[in-house]
Amino acid sequence: MSTTAPPGTKAQARPPARPADSRRTTTRRWLPTPGKGLVFVLPFLLVFGLFLVWPVVQGLWMSFTDTSLALHEPSFVGFDNYAEALGDPDVWSSLGNTVFFTAISSVPLVLVALAMALLVHSGLAGQWVWRLAFFAPYLLPVTVVTLIWAWLYQPDLGLGNQLLNKLGFDSVGWLSDESVAMWSVAALTVWWTVGFNFLLYLAALQSLPSTYDEAAALDGAGAWRRLWSITLPQLRRTTALVAMLQILASLKVFDQIYILTRGGPNGSTRPVLEYVYDTGFTGYRLGYASAVSYLFFALVIVASLVQMRLFRRED
Repeated sequence: MSTTAPPGTKAQARPPARPADSRRTTTRRWLPTPGKGLVFVLPFLLVFGLFLVWPVVQGLWMSFTDTSLALHEPSFVGFDNYAEALGDPDVWSSLGNTVFFTAISSVPLVLVALAMALLVHSGLAGQWVWRLAFFAPYLLPVTVVTLIWAWLYQPDLGLGNQLLNKLGFDSVGWLSDESVAMWSVAALTVWWTVGFNFLLYLAALQSLPSTYDEAAALDGAGAWRRLWSITLPQLRRTTALVAMLQILASLKVFDQIYILTRGGPNGSTRPVLEYVYDTGFTGYRLGYASAVSYLFFALVIVASLVQMRLFRRED
């Protein structure tokens, strides 16, 4: 069959077909090669391996030796350090202090942060003042925060006891009474770190759709009913995230306790990480301190897995 163009029209010349080899060459030019990505990732891998992987491996090996700062040649002792740590009453007492601090600090750090976020999200006047006041303490270094609260907890000149005396109550040994000292540290921690959780809750509230709340309001639901039945269920994932982060952070407490009380009085506020520090750098037993730290690390991993399992089951 003829393919000539009709009379009065010009035949349009088709571009010559590109050879298959040239198309294949162009395609290969844009395909990624395995070595190119490694060039960009290599600097991070070097820093990651040097400052994280190698110390972890070195510390794990040290936990199986009797390494000491007394300058003697370390020897392999197997699981002797771990067996000693499991039978050490100081390890269990410091671990109990850590768990107690986690319990009394994590709950208010979640609830107070949620209340602050709801207060700001409700459209309270002077938004920037409230946001700054709630988040500013989180930006302060731990030494500054600890010095401020150390003055507040002074037995004679501190603001806490002065207010109690004006109200007719006796003075309290905020840092000298064994039954009060850990609560004092928890109050400091809540004031200092609640701003981060407040920011997470506020961001979650601002991302919630307003259609459900408006529909419930049109149906006659009050503010409290909308809060319990609409707002809080939508914040379930954020609450799970905040609770998980807060529990892990509280388990690793060290700075504020070490500066404020040094584990006193009578070891009532000494967390397990401070016991590791005292054992390794005051008692010079680096191998034993490494074993205690890895036992605590295993407990933190187990706690994290349990939390993840519970939150997934709720979802």
